[in-house]
Amino acid sequence: MAKQAGRKKTGPGKTAARPKGFKKRVLAMLPKVFGRCFWGLAVEAAAWGAVAWVAVIAALGRAAERFAGVDLWSSLVPFAGAVLALALALFLSSRFWLKIRKPLSAKARPLPVLAALAAAAGAGWFAAGEAFQQDLAALRGLVGGAREAERATLSHQVYAAYRRADLAQMQLMVERAKPYEAAIQEAAKRYGVDEAVMMGLGAAESSFLPRDSKDGGRGLFQITAPPKAVVEQVGRQLGGKPLDWRNPRHNALLAAATWRHYLREMKEDLFLGLLAYNIGPKNGGLLSVMRQYGAQDFATIQPYLQNLPRDYPIRVLTAALAFRLWKVEGRLPRYEEGDNARRIQAIGIPGLAGLG
Repeated sequence: MAKQAGRKKTGPGKTAARPKGFKKRVLAMLPKVFGRCFWGLAVEAAAWGAVAWVAVIAALGRAAERFAGVDLWSSLVPFAGAVLALALALFLSSRFWLKIRKPLSAKARPLPVLAALAAAAGAGWFAAGEAFQQDLAALRGLVGGAREAERATLSHQVYAAYRRADLAQMQLMVERAKPYEAAIQEAAKRYGVDEAVMMGLGAAESSFLPRDSKDGGRGLFQITAPPKAVVEQVGRQLGGKPLDWRNPRHNALLAAATWRHYLREMKEDLFLGLLAYNIGPKNGGLLSVMRQYGAQDFATIQPYLQNLPRDYPIRVLTAALAFRLWKVEGRLPRYEEGDNARRIQAIGIPGLAGLG
């Protein structure tokens, strides 16, 4: 019996005829299906990654604070045990999630992603709280070691200096600075330095009363002897025009370029960079002094700077903090009133991470 065109016999062991174009439609659907699966899995993985990140920082920070010290049995061994317990908890949590994920997906395909996003939202809420900030500060102290201890100590010196400052006089200085803000913003952006720190430099150098000083300082930033390479660089960026040290824009550009030069020389150490800026190139500059005495940081160089203004970085950063507070809050809050100390620390010192 002749077969009819386009039809196949069906029965045991036989498959039903497939519509024409079936293979093409399946192939066309695959990218869409796998695309949706990929993005869903990516969002889910990112959400659980955020949860794990918060959990690890909180747990390690809490352990660092709880077991702080150098004794083997009361500090180091318990901390190592806490790390192992954290690793085990993360492993068991991942196994538990993989076990319940399939039933969740069977009920409704988006449920695993929604559950992961809900957990990430909870972790984000916790991370915004004060407890997490304390855990973060404890972990930063553990990882940062001596450098972090120095940063925290010097940061509190800045906060204490702000607390003692005459805020009325500081507010007047903020007002005097307004005509120069545009020039300082341009200079800071061009040379990749912190704008608020530049404002602090101007406050420490001239109190925003540009003048020529007896010691040779000129203009807004009281520049005396900038490195030759810096002067040439600024000159090129001004299109070969002669530098006018009394021009606030030229003065700010030269100060920002000089500050960037010393910051790079001091390997991005904020306090050493400010000290180097203040000392300048005299007698080889700060770098020469540090090499001579084997000093490695701001704390170890201070005993060798008896005849130099060791408090210069603190003065600069205290003024910089005031400018940041004015920009953020529109006022200069008193440090000791209410919860201002906590809020000011959360805003942070320009150039430094907040203490949390």
